[in-house]
Amino acid sequence: MISDVLAEAKEKMNRAVEVAKDDFATVRTGRANPALFQKLLVEYYGTPTPLAQLAGLQNPEARVLIITPYDKAALKDIEKAIVAASHLGATPNNDGNIIRVTMPELTEERRKDYVKLVRSKGEDAKIVLRNLRRKAKDDLDATKEVGEDEIARAEKELDSLTKSHVDAIDEALKRKEAELLEV
Repeated sequence: MISDVLAEAKEKMNRAVEVAKDDFATVRTGRANPALFQKLLVEYYGTPTPLAQLAGLQNPEARVLIITPYDKAALKDIEKAIVAASHLGATPNNDGNIIRVTMPELTEERRKDYVKLVRSKGEDAKIVLRNLRRKAKDDLDATKEVGEDEIARAEKELDSLTKSHVDAIDEALKRKEAELLEV
């Protein structure tokens, strides 16, 4: 029972760290990266749909991204979603078939804004980890078949598991900050 709770907590924490790393990848560095737009939600026939499901993304130049919608009717919706995503600072140009997105040069102030955004995403990921820890601890406390010593040992293991995952997020955050501040 205890091992099941710890295994489930570890699996969910691993997923939370991967999601945090994916979120960090969506924050722009020196070049236009298709990952910036992967999770961008577009209102498509009344349903929020990830851009990656609606269009192909290509990166022909460092600061230009070409978005080719699978359905030409979605062009306006995609363009609206890009304009609404103010954290990207992108300017879309629609020629009727494709959308060219030009990313602005990164200024020092803009880089610092991105660092704040990444730190916020990192803190959100840590909150998820703490919530997973709390749920696992509640599950451990609810087990009646085992002794207090075993539960205490499991809680220590849960704490070290949580700390290792928080450290992994901190390390990814540190790398991303260095990448963003690099000129």
